[in-house]
Amino acid sequence: MNYSFKILITLLSALTGLFIIAPLVSMFLHTSFPELLETLSDEAVQESIGTTLFAAFVASFGIGILSIPFAYFLARKDFTGKSIILGIIDLPIVIPHTAAGIALLGFISKDSFVGSLTGKIGLNFTGHTSGIIIAMAFVSIPFLLHAAHNGFQAVPKRLETAAASLGASPARVFFSISIPLAKREIISGLVMMFARGMSEFGAIVIIAYHPMVTPVMIYERFSAFGLHYARPVAVLFVAVSLLAFVLLRRIAGRKQSKR
Repeated sequence: MNYSFKILITLLSALTGLFIIAPLVSMFLHTSFPELLETLSDEAVQESIGTTLFAAFVASFGIGILSIPFAYFLARKDFTGKSIILGIIDLPIVIPHTAAGIALLGFISKDSFVGSLTGKIGLNFTGHTSGIIIAMAFVSIPFLLHAAHNGFQAVPKRLETAAASLGASPARVFFSISIPLAKREIISGLVMMFARGMSEFGAIVIIAYHPMVTPVMIYERFSAFGLHYARPVAVLFVAVSLLAFVLLRRIAGRKQSKR
């Protein structure tokens, strides 16, 4: 029985791995090296990848970092309706991302209160990189909030209480005790937020079709010219995404090993 169970686990693991890897391998195998070089030299593709990386980085390490105190608040405070708040945090993941784009558009368009205010200083989110950043942050921020929340929950309260009893201010406790001890989960959440932001399509295409991020470009080329023309862009973007993700993971791993 034990032997049969091990075989079952191995078989299911192999099938799961094949399910994930096979489509990607097939995509790479059906793309020739000359096609990849031609796509790599395409200025429009280069600009789209640059815009995607830039927007994902700002969304994660700019807007995302500002949400960390909220994760700390949720981890340390109990209040009526907390479970509802935690459920609302998950909504950007649960709802269709085109619906997320519609919701955001109604909030930041020129006709909205926020859009009219920012329009007075010449900032228009729709059709602008700032709108892409907001869309990426909106759909990916739950990953950071949950990771940071779990990290702060794992920090012993007695350490924070001891530091406060020795005269440390709440801010000093937060930055010198809570953040360092929850750093591993926070960094992991930031990396996941970055990765999720890079792949966003639905919300972005509603808010800012241009400047074109790579997921939108892949869709446009597929719709206009078919699989053969879109596939090299997809292959290149997968390779860039994998490289960026591995690089961030390595940097995060080095920081964690120095703890």
